[in-house]
Amino acid sequence: MPWRFQSDTPIYLQAAEVIRLRILTGEYPPGSHVPSVRDLAQEAAVNPNTMQRALSLLEEQGLLCTQRTAGRTVTECDERIRFLRLKQARSYVTACRRQLARLGFSSEEIQAMLREWNDGAAPDGENDKEE
Repeated sequence: MPWRFQSDTPIYLQAAEVIRLRILTGEYPPGSHVPSVRDLAQEAAVNPNTMQRALSLLEEQGLLCTQRTAGRTVTECDERIRFLRLKQARSYVTACRRQLARLGFSSEEIQAMLREWNDGAAPDGENDKEE
């Protein structure tokens, strides 16, 4: 996930989200070492104190563990990662449902679309060419 920051949210929260998604997607697998604060700060083009704050937040959430002399590692608790992946997926589905409802789709229509997508079929009109 690239480092793209929005002006409406604190940068440390956005940096934490990037790293969290890297953990949840397996880019940083359980038990693996996370790059140093300085390396991550340089990669993201942010102040090291900002990155330190992001990593501390992820420690509080139970995703990172600090080893005194070995730096930080991703938690080896598969249950924690699985729980957070499910929570993230629900968040995506909820956001999608809200957007579809804004477009005027009913719950039944949304359910039908989800079933079609789950079955691998393209929703009505998806393969149609724009005229």
